[in-house]
Amino acid sequence: MTDTDWFQVVVTQVRLEADQVISLVLSPPAGGALPSWEAGAHIDVRLPSGLIRQYSLCGDPDQPHYTIAVLREYAGRGGSAEIHDTALVGRTLTLRGPRNHFMLQPAARYVFVAGGIGVTPILSMARHATRHGVPWSLHYGGRHADTMAFAGKLRRLSHQAGAALSLRGDDTAGALPLTEIVREAPEDSLLYACGPAGMLAALRAAVDAERADLTLLTEQFTAAESPAPVPIGEDSAPAAAFEVELARTGETVTVEPGASILDAVREVRPDVLYSCEEGFCGTCETKVIAGQPVHRDTILSEGERAVGKTMMICVGGCASRRLVLDL
Repeated sequence: MTDTDWFQVVVTQVRLEADQVISLVLSPPAGGALPSWEAGAHIDVRLPSGLIRQYSLCGDPDQPHYTIAVLREYAGRGGSAEIHDTALVGRTLTLRGPRNHFMLQPAARYVFVAGGIGVTPILSMARHATRHGVPWSLHYGGRHADTMAFAGKLRRLSHQAGAALSLRGDDTAGALPLTEIVREAPEDSLLYACGPAGMLAALRAAVDAERADLTLLTEQFTAAESPAPVPIGEDSAPAAAFEVELARTGETVTVEPGASILDAVREVRPDVLYSCEEGFCGTCETKVIAGQPVHRDTILSEGERAVGKTMMICVGGCASRRLVLDL
């Protein structure tokens, strides 16, 4: 099985973790086993309605099931409301993955920053660091204490690891002191952060201003306000229409200026997978066989962009006259 194959799981538990946050335990069918995963990984979940949404795995990789946590987003696109309002225990869901664009790299120590539901991948990272004896600290912010999922688990984990844990509700203590966190990060640490786009942008600005020596790795759950393209090659954007060849079928579509590759592909492949259409979820990630992609997503690392072997077709473009995609 590859991370592009779909497989079934059974929802065996739903639990309230915080105000408007529930966790789901996803177990393999009888006699089955789930694909392995590492801290930072996420899965695509096909909901009963057919919607596809992405959730970080926040359980223990050594356990035979997956655990995800879902925040009810009142201004969202419907996926979180469906999960919260549907009786899912005993239901079968279809998953794809796990995939990992937020891999925990080896380091002497870690500094973790989490905002809201962004704690989910950070929880698995803190658990991994504890298990392997790597020192860590965590700064976790939320709207107020009742909204901060897994606070109890994190307290127990920090006690076990002897790690510094700061839980900070905006309503009582104000926002996380990001500049202070950056200034005080040990020189031999890696800084991992997950949360809202605004928090991550402010954290990036603090690193750029205060600590050029500090490596920051991030994952966000919403689109950036104005994602900037990061092209391969010299051209920053196509000046005219370009062609996209679908290698598996031999079909060719034309992407007109102002249109997305996803829009053009859907004309001939209406079943192509997508979700956010803003370059942050990874559902439409597609392998590039030939051509020069232009990247406007917030998922791929600089190294992955430089290699140019994959792209998010909902926001990506083309710096050559033709792209050949593995579709």
